[in-house]
Amino acid sequence: MSSTIIPVILSGGSGTRLWPLSRKQYPKQFLPLTGNNTMLQETVSRLDPIEDIGTPIIVCNEEHRFLVAEQLQGRDRTIILEPEAKNTAPAITLAAIHALTLAENPILLILPADHDIKNTNAFHSAINHAKKLANDNYLVTFGILPTSPKTGYGYIEVGKRLSEKDTYLINKFVEKPNQETAIEYIESGQYYWNSGMFVFQANTFLKELEKYQSDIYSSCKSSIEKAQKDLDFIRIDKTSFSSSPSISIDYAVMEKTQNASIVTLDAGWNDVGSWRSLWETNTKDDDGNVVVGEILTTQTKDSLLYSSGRLIATVGIKDLIVVETSDAIMVAHKNESQKVKDIVEKLRKKDCFRTVAHRKVTRPWGSYDSVDQGDRFQVKRIVVNPGSTLSLQMHHHRAEHWVIVKGTAKVTKGDKVFLLEENQSTYIPLGVKHRLENPGSIPLEIIEIQSGSYLGEDDIVRFEDVYGRSNES
Repeated sequence: MSSTIIPVILSGGSGTRLWPLSRKQYPKQFLPLTGNNTMLQETVSRLDPIEDIGTPIIVCNEEHRFLVAEQLQGRDRTIILEPEAKNTAPAITLAAIHALTLAENPILLILPADHDIKNTNAFHSAINHAKKLANDNYLVTFGILPTSPKTGYGYIEVGKRLSEKDTYLINKFVEKPNQETAIEYIESGQYYWNSGMFVFQANTFLKELEKYQSDIYSSCKSSIEKAQKDLDFIRIDKTSFSSSPSISIDYAVMEKTQNASIVTLDAGWNDVGSWRSLWETNTKDDDGNVVVGEILTTQTKDSLLYSSGRLIATVGIKDLIVVETSDAIMVAHKNESQKVKDIVEKLRKKDCFRTVAHRKVTRPWGSYDSVDQGDRFQVKRIVVNPGSTLSLQMHHHRAEHWVIVKGTAKVTKGDKVFLLEENQSTYIPLGVKHRLENPGSIPLEIIEIQSGSYLGEDDIVRFEDVYGRSNES
Protein backbone atom coordinates (compact mmCIF):
# COMPACT_ATOMS: atom_id res chain seq x y z
CA MET A 1 0.00 0.00 0.00
CA SER A 2 1.43 3.38 -1.03
CA SER A 3 1.70 5.97 1.73
CA THR A 4 3.86 8.67 0.16
CA ILE A 5 1.89 11.41 -1.59
CA ILE A 6 3.80 13.45 -4.15
CA PRO A 7 1.99 16.62 -5.20
CA VAL A 8 2.15 17.46 -8.90
CA ILE A 9 1.42 21.14 -9.53
CA LEU A 10 0.43 21.99 -13.10
CA SER A 11 1.56 25.54 -13.77
CA GLY A 12 1.17 25.86 -17.53
CA GLY A 13 -2.00 27.97 -17.80
CA SER A 14 -2.15 31.35 -19.55
CA GLY A 15 -5.18 32.87 -17.79
CA THR A 16 -6.37 34.95 -20.73
CA ARG A 17 -9.76 35.65 -19.15
CA LEU A 18 -8.00 37.65 -16.43
CA TRP A 19 -6.33 40.07 -18.85
CA PRO A 20 -4.97 42.75 -18.47
CA LEU A 21 -3.59 41.51 -15.14
CA SER A 22 -2.75 38.01 -16.38
CA ARG A 23 -0.48 37.85 -19.43
CA LYS A 24 1.48 35.21 -21.32
CA GLN A 25 4.78 35.87 -19.53
CA TYR A 26 3.11 36.50 -16.15
CA PRO A 27 -0.14 34.46 -15.97
CA LYS A 28 -2.58 34.32 -13.10
CA GLN A 29 -0.89 31.54 -11.10
CA PHE A 30 1.98 33.96 -10.34
CA LEU A 31 -0.33 36.74 -9.11
CA PRO A 32 -1.68 37.37 -5.57
CA LEU A 33 -5.36 37.29 -6.56
CA THR A 34 -7.03 35.88 -3.43
CA GLY A 35 -4.62 36.91 -0.65
CA ASN A 36 -1.11 38.12 0.07
CA ASN A 37 0.51 35.10 -1.57
CA THR A 38 0.38 34.16 -5.24
CA MET A 39 -1.94 31.39 -6.45
CA LEU A 40 1.05 29.05 -6.88
CA GLN A 41 2.32 29.77 -3.38
CA GLU A 42 -1.16 29.20 -1.91
CA THR A 43 -1.51 25.89 -3.78
CA VAL A 44 1.76 24.55 -2.37
CA SER A 45 1.39 25.86 1.19
CA ARG A 46 -2.17 24.46 1.39
CA LEU A 47 -0.61 20.98 1.42
CA ASP A 48 1.78 21.50 4.34
CA PRO A 49 -0.43 19.90 7.06
CA ILE A 50 -0.98 16.67 5.10
CA GLU A 51 0.70 13.59 6.53
CA ASP A 52 3.31 11.79 4.39
CA ILE A 53 3.39 14.63 1.87
CA GLY A 54 6.44 14.54 -0.37
CA THR A 55 8.42 17.16 -2.25
CA PRO A 56 6.17 18.74 -4.89
CA ILE A 57 6.86 18.39 -8.60
CA ILE A 58 6.05 21.57 -10.54
CA VAL A 59 5.48 21.22 -14.28
CA CYS A 60 5.74 24.57 -16.02
CA ASN A 61 6.59 26.28 -19.28
CA GLU A 62 10.26 27.06 -19.84
CA GLU A 63 9.67 30.80 -19.95
CA HIS A 64 8.12 30.72 -16.45
CA ARG A 65 10.92 28.75 -14.78
CA PHE A 66 12.49 31.66 -12.90
CA LEU A 67 9.10 32.85 -11.64
CA VAL A 68 8.43 29.38 -10.20
CA ALA A 69 11.90 29.16 -8.66
CA GLU A 70 11.64 32.62 -7.12
CA GLN A 71 8.12 32.19 -5.74
CA LEU A 72 8.97 28.82 -4.16
CA GLN A 73 12.37 29.94 -2.91
CA GLY A 74 13.30 28.24 0.35
CA ARG A 75 11.13 25.19 -0.36
CA ASP A 76 12.25 21.78 -1.58
CA ARG A 77 10.72 21.28 -5.02
CA THR A 78 11.36 19.67 -8.38
CA ILE A 79 10.70 21.81 -11.47
CA ILE A 80 10.13 20.05 -14.80
CA LEU A 81 10.25 22.33 -17.84
CA GLU A 82 7.95 21.79 -20.80
CA PRO A 83 9.47 23.11 -24.06
CA GLU A 84 5.93 23.56 -25.40
CA ALA A 85 2.40 23.32 -24.02
CA LYS A 86 0.82 19.91 -24.64
CA ASN A 87 -2.19 20.05 -22.27
CA THR A 88 -2.55 18.10 -19.03
CA ALA A 89 -2.04 14.44 -20.05
CA PRO A 90 1.61 14.79 -21.18
CA ALA A 91 2.43 17.10 -18.26
CA ILE A 92 1.09 14.59 -15.74
CA THR A 93 2.87 11.75 -17.54
CA LEU A 94 6.23 13.52 -17.23
CA ALA A 95 5.65 13.96 -13.49
CA ALA A 96 4.50 10.35 -13.00
CA ILE A 97 7.56 8.90 -14.74
CA HIS A 98 9.89 11.14 -12.75
CA ALA A 99 8.07 10.39 -9.47
CA LEU A 100 8.88 6.69 -9.87
CA THR A 101 12.57 7.61 -9.54
CA LEU A 102 11.83 9.22 -6.16
CA ALA A 103 9.64 6.60 -4.45
CA GLU A 104 8.22 3.14 -5.06
CA ASN A 105 4.87 3.65 -6.79
CA PRO A 106 3.92 6.87 -4.96
CA ILE A 107 0.42 8.32 -4.92
CA LEU A 108 0.25 11.45 -7.05
CA LEU A 109 -1.94 14.40 -6.08
CA ILE A 110 -2.52 16.40 -9.28
CA LEU A 111 -3.41 20.06 -8.72
CA PRO A 112 -3.65 23.07 -11.03
CA ALA A 113 -1.59 25.95 -9.67
CA ASP A 114 -4.38 28.53 -9.94
CA HIS A 115 -7.33 27.29 -7.85
CA ASP A 116 -8.71 28.82 -4.65
CA ILE A 117 -9.95 26.57 -1.81
CA LYS A 118 -11.40 28.22 1.28
CA ASN A 119 -11.99 25.17 3.53
CA THR A 120 -8.63 23.41 3.66
CA ASN A 121 -9.82 20.94 6.33
CA ALA A 122 -12.54 19.63 4.02
CA PHE A 123 -9.99 19.49 1.20
CA HIS A 124 -7.54 17.47 3.29
CA SER A 125 -10.32 15.08 4.35
CA ALA A 126 -11.24 14.51 0.69
CA ILE A 127 -7.59 13.80 -0.12
CA ASN A 128 -7.53 11.08 2.58
CA HIS A 129 -10.62 9.44 1.05
CA ALA A 130 -9.06 9.65 -2.42
CA LYS A 131 -5.82 8.15 -1.15
CA LYS A 132 -7.64 5.04 0.04
CA LEU A 133 -9.33 4.65 -3.35
CA ALA A 134 -5.99 5.15 -5.12
CA ASN A 135 -4.52 2.29 -3.11
CA ASP A 136 -7.33 0.13 -4.54
CA ASN A 137 -6.10 1.05 -8.04
CA TYR A 138 -8.76 3.66 -8.77
CA LEU A 139 -8.03 6.81 -10.75
CA VAL A 140 -9.73 9.44 -8.61
CA THR A 141 -10.94 12.91 -9.45
CA PHE A 142 -12.60 15.49 -7.20
CA GLY A 143 -16.15 16.54 -8.06
CA ILE A 144 -17.16 19.96 -6.76
CA LEU A 145 -20.62 20.28 -5.19
CA PRO A 146 -22.27 22.79 -7.56
CA THR A 147 -23.66 25.98 -6.06
CA SER A 148 -25.39 27.21 -9.23
CA PRO A 149 -26.03 26.01 -12.81
CA LYS A 150 -22.77 27.32 -14.26
CA THR A 151 -22.15 26.87 -17.97
CA GLY A 152 -18.40 27.50 -17.77
CA TYR A 153 -17.54 24.15 -16.15
CA GLY A 154 -17.59 20.56 -17.35
CA TYR A 155 -19.72 18.18 -15.25
CA ILE A 156 -19.34 14.62 -13.97
CA GLU A 157 -22.31 12.27 -13.45
CA VAL A 158 -21.82 9.97 -10.45
CA GLY A 159 -22.80 6.31 -10.43
CA LYS A 160 -22.62 3.58 -7.80
CA ARG A 161 -21.67 4.68 -4.29
CA LEU A 162 -18.40 3.23 -2.96
CA SER A 163 -17.46 2.28 0.59
CA GLU A 164 -15.52 5.47 1.40
CA LYS A 165 -17.49 8.55 2.46
CA ASP A 166 -18.54 10.82 -0.45
CA THR A 167 -17.06 8.46 -3.05
CA TYR A 168 -18.67 7.08 -6.21
CA LEU A 169 -17.91 5.41 -9.49
CA ILE A 170 -18.15 7.75 -12.47
CA ASN A 171 -20.94 7.26 -14.98
CA LYS A 172 -19.73 9.83 -17.50
CA PHE A 173 -18.00 13.13 -18.12
CA VAL A 174 -20.00 15.81 -19.93
CA GLU A 175 -18.91 18.99 -21.70
CA LYS A 176 -19.83 22.51 -20.64
CA PRO A 177 -23.66 22.57 -20.91
CA ASN A 178 -26.06 25.32 -21.91
CA GLN A 179 -28.06 27.02 -19.17
CA GLU A 180 -31.13 24.78 -19.48
CA THR A 181 -29.06 21.59 -19.30
CA ALA A 182 -27.01 22.91 -16.38
CA ILE A 183 -30.24 23.53 -14.44
CA GLU A 184 -31.32 19.93 -15.12
CA TYR A 185 -27.96 18.68 -13.85
CA ILE A 186 -28.25 20.64 -10.62
CA GLU A 187 -31.83 19.52 -9.98
CA SER A 188 -30.95 15.84 -10.51
CA GLY A 189 -28.38 15.86 -7.69
CA GLN A 190 -26.25 13.42 -9.70
CA TYR A 191 -23.81 15.88 -11.27
CA TYR A 192 -20.74 17.66 -9.93
CA TRP A 193 -18.39 20.22 -11.41
CA ASN A 194 -15.23 18.78 -12.94
CA SER A 195 -12.39 20.21 -10.81
CA GLY A 196 -9.37 19.09 -12.84
CA MET A 197 -7.77 17.66 -9.65
CA PHE A 198 -6.80 13.97 -9.41
CA VAL A 199 -5.30 11.31 -7.13
CA PHE A 200 -3.83 7.98 -8.28
CA GLN A 201 -0.82 5.73 -8.00
CA ALA A 202 1.86 6.56 -10.52
CA ASN A 203 2.01 3.01 -11.91
CA THR A 204 -1.78 2.71 -12.13
CA PHE A 205 -2.02 5.89 -14.17
CA LEU A 206 0.86 4.98 -16.48
CA LYS A 207 -0.57 1.49 -17.07
CA GLU A 208 -3.93 2.99 -18.15
CA LEU A 209 -2.20 5.66 -20.22
CA GLU A 210 -0.13 3.08 -22.06
CA LYS A 211 -3.33 1.13 -22.76
CA TYR A 212 -5.29 4.06 -24.18
CA GLN A 213 -2.67 6.58 -25.33
CA SER A 214 0.64 4.77 -25.82
CA ASP A 215 2.11 7.55 -27.98
CA ILE A 216 2.00 9.95 -25.03
CA TYR A 217 3.68 7.40 -22.78
CA SER A 218 6.49 6.61 -25.21
CA SER A 219 7.30 10.22 -26.08
CA CYS A 220 7.27 11.34 -22.43
CA LYS A 221 9.34 8.34 -21.31
CA SER A 222 11.95 9.13 -23.94
CA SER A 223 11.97 12.84 -23.10
CA ILE A 224 12.53 12.10 -19.39
CA GLU A 225 15.25 9.52 -20.11
CA LYS A 226 17.11 12.12 -22.20
CA ALA A 227 16.47 14.99 -19.76
CA GLN A 228 19.27 17.21 -18.50
CA LYS A 229 19.68 18.95 -15.16
CA ASP A 230 19.89 22.72 -15.62
CA LEU A 231 20.43 24.69 -12.38
CA ASP A 232 17.27 23.97 -10.33
CA PHE A 233 15.39 22.57 -13.32
CA ILE A 234 14.86 19.32 -15.21
CA ARG A 235 14.99 20.21 -18.89
CA ILE A 236 13.32 17.36 -20.81
CA ASP A 237 14.31 16.38 -24.36
CA LYS A 238 12.47 18.70 -26.75
CA THR A 239 12.58 16.43 -29.79
CA SER A 240 11.05 13.46 -27.97
CA PHE A 241 8.38 15.58 -26.31
CA SER A 242 7.34 17.26 -29.57
CA SER A 243 5.97 13.95 -30.86
CA SER A 244 3.43 13.70 -28.02
CA PRO A 245 -0.20 14.52 -28.81
CA SER A 246 -1.65 17.58 -27.07
CA ILE A 247 -4.60 16.26 -25.07
CA SER A 248 -6.19 16.56 -21.63
CA ILE A 249 -6.10 13.76 -19.07
CA ASP A 250 -9.90 13.56 -19.27
CA TYR A 251 -9.87 12.71 -22.98
CA ALA A 252 -6.71 10.61 -22.85
CA VAL A 253 -7.54 8.40 -19.85
CA MET A 254 -10.34 9.35 -17.47
CA GLU A 255 -13.20 9.03 -19.98
CA LYS A 256 -11.90 5.63 -21.17
CA THR A 257 -10.69 3.81 -18.08
CA GLN A 258 -12.89 1.37 -16.16
CA ASN A 259 -11.25 2.47 -12.89
CA ALA A 260 -12.48 6.08 -12.71
CA SER A 261 -13.97 7.20 -9.40
CA ILE A 262 -14.90 10.49 -7.78
CA VAL A 263 -14.66 12.04 -4.33
CA THR A 264 -17.23 14.79 -3.90
CA LEU A 265 -15.92 18.02 -2.41
CA ASP A 266 -17.62 20.99 -0.76
CA ALA A 267 -14.72 23.23 0.27
CA GLY A 268 -15.33 26.68 -1.17
CA TRP A 269 -13.54 25.77 -4.41
CA ASN A 270 -13.12 28.28 -7.22
CA ASP A 271 -10.96 27.94 -10.33
CA VAL A 272 -10.64 31.76 -10.59
CA GLY A 273 -11.21 31.41 -14.31
CA SER A 274 -12.70 34.85 -14.90
CA TRP A 275 -13.07 38.26 -13.30
CA ARG A 276 -16.56 37.30 -12.16
CA SER A 277 -15.23 34.22 -10.38
CA LEU A 278 -12.59 36.40 -8.71
CA TRP A 279 -15.38 38.71 -7.52
CA GLU A 280 -17.26 35.66 -6.19
CA THR A 281 -14.32 34.29 -4.19
CA ASN A 282 -12.99 37.53 -2.63
CA THR A 283 -14.21 39.46 0.41
CA LYS A 284 -16.74 42.18 -0.43
CA ASP A 285 -17.58 45.51 1.22
CA ASP A 286 -21.07 46.51 2.42
CA ASP A 287 -22.09 47.34 -1.15
CA GLY A 288 -20.97 43.99 -2.54
CA ASN A 289 -17.83 45.43 -4.13
CA VAL A 290 -14.38 43.83 -4.27
CA VAL A 291 -11.83 46.66 -4.26
CA VAL A 292 -8.05 46.39 -4.69
CA GLY A 293 -5.77 49.42 -4.80
CA GLU A 294 -6.68 53.11 -4.63
CA ILE A 295 -10.45 53.13 -5.16
CA LEU A 296 -13.17 55.75 -4.46
CA THR A 297 -16.82 54.80 -4.95
CA THR A 298 -20.21 56.50 -4.80
CA GLN A 299 -23.43 54.58 -5.47
CA THR A 300 -21.38 51.61 -6.72
CA LYS A 301 -22.62 48.08 -6.12
CA ASP A 302 -21.67 44.46 -6.80
CA SER A 303 -18.58 45.36 -8.82
CA LEU A 304 -14.90 44.44 -8.90
CA LEU A 305 -12.52 47.41 -9.02
CA TYR A 306 -8.79 46.70 -9.35
CA SER A 307 -6.12 49.39 -9.53
CA SER A 308 -2.42 48.60 -9.85
CA GLY A 309 -1.37 52.25 -9.49
CA ARG A 310 -3.76 54.98 -10.55
CA LEU A 311 -6.87 56.14 -8.70
CA ILE A 312 -10.14 54.60 -9.91
CA ALA A 313 -13.27 56.62 -9.06
CA THR A 314 -16.74 55.26 -9.86
CA VAL A 315 -20.20 56.83 -9.63
CA GLY A 316 -23.54 55.12 -10.10
CA ILE A 317 -22.43 51.78 -11.51
CA LYS A 318 -23.43 48.19 -10.79
CA ASP A 319 -22.19 44.73 -11.82
CA LEU A 320 -19.08 46.02 -13.58
CA ILE A 321 -15.46 44.85 -13.71
CA VAL A 322 -12.93 47.71 -13.90
CA VAL A 323 -9.24 46.75 -14.02
CA GLU A 324 -6.35 49.22 -14.36
CA THR A 325 -2.71 48.37 -15.09
CA SER A 326 0.16 50.62 -16.12
CA ASP A 327 -0.59 50.14 -19.83
CA ALA A 328 -4.24 49.08 -20.11
CA ILE A 329 -7.73 49.64 -18.68
CA MET A 330 -10.42 46.99 -19.08
CA VAL A 331 -14.13 47.54 -18.37
CA ALA A 332 -16.66 44.71 -18.67
CA HIS A 333 -20.09 43.74 -17.42
CA LYS A 334 -19.69 41.13 -14.72
CA ASN A 335 -21.91 38.65 -16.54
CA GLU A 336 -19.81 38.94 -19.72
CA SER A 337 -16.36 38.66 -18.13
CA GLN A 338 -15.69 35.28 -19.81
CA LYS A 339 -15.52 37.16 -23.12
CA VAL A 340 -12.38 39.05 -22.10
CA LYS A 341 -10.56 36.27 -23.97
CA ASP A 342 -12.07 37.68 -27.19
CA ILE A 343 -10.31 40.98 -26.54
CA VAL A 344 -7.05 39.11 -25.99
CA GLU A 345 -7.50 37.29 -29.29
CA LYS A 346 -8.09 40.59 -31.14
CA LEU A 347 -4.93 42.02 -29.59
CA ARG A 348 -2.96 38.92 -30.58
CA LYS A 349 -4.06 39.31 -34.19
CA LYS A 350 -2.64 42.83 -34.06
CA ASP A 351 0.58 41.37 -32.62
CA CYS A 352 0.10 43.57 -29.55
CA PHE A 353 2.75 43.14 -26.86
CA ARG A 354 0.16 43.86 -24.15
CA THR A 355 -1.01 40.24 -24.33
CA VAL A 356 2.53 38.99 -23.66
CA ALA A 357 3.99 41.03 -20.81
CA HIS A 358 3.40 43.97 -18.52
CA ARG A 359 5.26 47.23 -18.83
CA LYS A 360 7.32 46.03 -15.88
CA VAL A 361 8.97 42.71 -16.70
CA THR A 362 10.55 40.38 -14.12
CA ARG A 363 13.87 38.74 -14.91
CA PRO A 364 15.97 36.31 -12.80
CA TRP A 365 18.40 39.16 -12.07
CA GLY A 366 15.75 41.79 -11.24
CA SER A 367 13.32 43.71 -13.45
CA TYR A 368 12.92 46.41 -16.07
CA ASP A 369 10.14 48.94 -16.65
CA SER A 370 9.60 50.43 -20.10
CA VAL A 371 9.15 54.07 -19.11
CA ASP A 372 8.85 55.62 -22.59
CA GLN A 373 9.29 54.75 -26.24
CA GLY A 374 8.95 56.31 -29.67
CA ASP A 375 10.41 56.20 -33.16
CA ARG A 376 13.94 54.71 -32.86
CA PHE A 377 14.22 55.13 -29.07
CA GLN A 378 13.15 53.43 -25.83
CA VAL A 379 13.75 54.32 -22.18
CA LYS A 380 13.88 51.65 -19.46
CA ARG A 381 14.28 51.76 -15.70
CA ILE A 382 16.38 48.69 -14.80
CA VAL A 383 16.75 47.26 -11.30
CA VAL A 384 19.47 44.64 -10.68
CA ASN A 385 19.34 42.64 -7.46
CA PRO A 386 22.42 42.64 -5.16
CA GLY A 387 25.03 40.18 -6.43
CA SER A 388 23.17 39.55 -9.69
CA THR A 389 24.62 39.57 -13.19
CA LEU A 390 23.08 40.09 -16.61
CA SER A 391 24.33 38.03 -19.54
CA LEU A 392 27.37 38.97 -21.60
CA GLN A 393 25.60 40.10 -24.77
CA MET A 394 25.51 42.33 -27.81
CA HIS A 395 22.89 43.85 -30.11
CA HIS A 396 22.79 44.09 -33.90
CA HIS A 397 20.32 46.96 -34.15
CA ARG A 398 20.61 49.20 -31.11
CA ALA A 399 23.05 51.19 -29.00
CA GLU A 400 22.52 51.86 -25.29
CA HIS A 401 23.31 54.67 -22.86
CA TRP A 402 23.32 53.75 -19.15
CA VAL A 403 22.89 56.31 -16.35
CA ILE A 404 23.40 55.07 -12.77
CA VAL A 405 20.63 56.30 -10.46
CA LYS A 406 21.33 54.25 -7.33
CA GLY A 407 24.01 51.78 -6.23
CA THR A 408 27.22 50.70 -7.92
CA ALA A 409 27.49 49.08 -11.35
CA LYS A 410 30.24 46.82 -12.62
CA VAL A 411 30.33 47.28 -16.38
CA THR A 412 31.95 45.14 -19.04
CA LYS A 413 32.30 47.00 -22.36
CA GLY A 414 34.38 45.28 -24.99
CA ASP A 415 37.68 44.37 -23.34
CA LYS A 416 37.24 46.93 -20.53
CA VAL A 417 35.79 46.29 -17.05
CA PHE A 418 35.08 49.26 -14.74
CA LEU A 419 32.84 50.54 -11.92
CA LEU A 420 30.25 53.30 -12.18
CA GLU A 421 28.58 55.07 -9.25
CA GLU A 422 25.50 57.28 -8.89
CA ASN A 423 25.16 60.03 -11.53
CA GLN A 424 27.84 58.47 -13.74
CA SER A 425 27.09 57.04 -17.18
CA THR A 426 28.48 55.07 -20.11
CA TYR A 427 27.66 54.53 -23.78
CA ILE A 428 27.46 51.04 -25.33
CA PRO A 429 27.87 51.28 -29.13
CA LEU A 430 25.95 48.95 -31.45
CA GLY A 431 27.68 45.57 -31.85
CA VAL A 432 29.89 45.83 -28.74
CA LYS A 433 29.85 42.99 -26.18
CA HIS A 434 28.69 44.23 -22.78
CA ARG A 435 27.54 43.12 -19.36
CA LEU A 436 25.97 44.78 -16.31
CA GLU A 437 26.58 43.50 -12.77
CA ASN A 438 25.62 44.60 -9.27
CA PRO A 439 28.59 43.93 -6.96
CA GLY A 440 26.96 45.83 -4.09
CA SER A 441 24.60 44.95 -1.24
CA ILE A 442 21.72 47.23 -2.31
CA PRO A 443 19.65 47.13 -5.53
CA LEU A 444 21.30 48.78 -8.51
CA GLU A 445 19.00 51.15 -10.42
CA ILE A 446 19.86 52.55 -13.83
CA ILE A 447 18.13 54.39 -16.66
CA GLU A 448 18.82 52.80 -20.03
CA ILE A 449 18.23 54.79 -23.21
CA GLN A 450 18.12 52.59 -26.30
CA SER A 451 18.40 53.99 -29.82
CA GLY A 452 18.41 52.23 -33.15
CA SER A 453 16.43 50.80 -36.05
CA TYR A 454 14.95 47.89 -34.04
CA LEU A 455 14.42 47.75 -30.26
CA GLY A 456 12.77 44.34 -29.74
CA GLU A 457 13.80 42.04 -26.88
CA ASP A 458 14.81 39.37 -29.40
CA ASP A 459 17.77 41.51 -30.54
CA ILE A 460 20.00 39.90 -27.92
CA VAL A 461 22.97 37.66 -28.73
CA ARG A 462 24.15 35.99 -25.51
CA PHE A 463 27.71 34.75 -25.11
CA GLU A 464 27.65 33.87 -21.39
CA ASP A 465 24.73 33.61 -18.99
CA VAL A 466 24.65 32.38 -15.39
CA TYR A 467 20.94 31.52 -15.74
CA GLY A 468 21.38 29.10 -18.63
CA ARG A 469 19.53 31.25 -21.17
CA SER A 470 21.32 30.08 -24.29
CA ASN A 471 20.78 33.04 -26.63
CA GLU A 472 17.05 33.28 -25.87
CA SER A 473 15.37 36.65 -25.48
